[in-house]
Amino acid sequence: MATGVELPGVPRHDPEVTRHRMVAGRFSGVDQGRALTWGLVTVVTLLGIGVVFDPELVAISFVFPLIVVSGLVLEPQRHGIVLAAAGAVVLLWGPLAQLSVARVVGVYVAVALVMAQTVVISRSRALVGTRGLGADRMFADLRDRIDQVGRVPALPAGWHASSSILSAHGDRFSGDFVIANLSPAHDRLQVALVDVSGKGTGAGVRSLLLSGALGGLLGSVSADGFLRAANDYLVRQGWDEGFATAVHLDLDLRTGAFSIGNAGHPAPALFTAGRGRWTVLEGLHGPLLGVVPDVDFPRATGRLDRGDALLVYSDGVIEARGRDLTDGVDRMLGVAAASVVRGGDIARDVCAMARSGQDDDRSAFSVHRG
Repeated sequence: MATGVELPGVPRHDPEVTRHRMVAGRFSGVDQGRALTWGLVTVVTLLGIGVVFDPELVAISFVFPLIVVSGLVLEPQRHGIVLAAAGAVVLLWGPLAQLSVARVVGVYVAVALVMAQTVVISRSRALVGTRGLGADRMFADLRDRIDQVGRVPALPAGWHASSSILSAHGDRFSGDFVIANLSPAHDRLQVALVDVSGKGTGAGVRSLLLSGALGGLLGSVSADGFLRAANDYLVRQGWDEGFATAVHLDLDLRTGAFSIGNAGHPAPALFTAGRGRWTVLEGLHGPLLGVVPDVDFPRATGRLDRGDALLVYSDGVIEARGRDLTDGVDRMLGVAAASVVRGGDIARDVCAMARSGQDDDRSAFSVHRG
């Protein structure tokens, strides 16, 4: 007959372990949201008693942090119970307060505004399914993890690469992203620069999701099949604003040979040290990602020799309202040329000097063979 297994290092009948299990079992069925609701209602009620019987010691302003805490930790329905209790306390306080009518009305308005704001907060947290600041921490962690995927790894001697992403109006979430993968042998680099349709929070959320998915594809599928796989993934999502542009680079770090695939993205630029100038690699455009299923994407090939460089970028680097696109390209190539001469960070320089300024997301990736 089996008698069970005794955990190593823990006595079989440890009274401390038994006590913790009893406590955990006793409170496992407690509805924490309900307990918090009635706890806050109780505190609000005590506050009401205090402002009525001892207004010099207990100020009505104490109701504000209670309302805010309720909005952060409770779901909308239970938050409404706390708001009802707080509203009753404030309304009871008004006629008893030895203040002018104008000041009492001012307090009423302030409380109403704070209540309205916390209702928005509570509903927003309910949509995400978190309490307190958990949603903010979750998105920040997700953003940081995806940024980690997009960091350009250290390359072998003789190679230098950099990426830069500047979001519109300084937002932390951007519709542009870069993902990079260096082979285990450190002899092949793959990079994709993607521009998701739209702007603002919606584009940022789609960018987060898409960067995670494409980051898993990069290096796992063949270079020739990456854009096709990315397109199939986007088509399956069925997003209303489901398209994106992308450019994919596959670079052999031993020979300098490269191939580039383009999905509706601005044409890459190549710097040839022997000629001392940048040229745009025109004539290489496949369809947008997420629009047409089962399509192939053409690829161009080339070679980076000593001193050569390659630059890929999003449309925010070259486009600006009221400006011709050719002017934006010429400006970018001029900045890139000056950056090469002084040994600067090409990607960062072209993003910082983009004509669109803060009005659009700007991203770039550059690789230079020294």
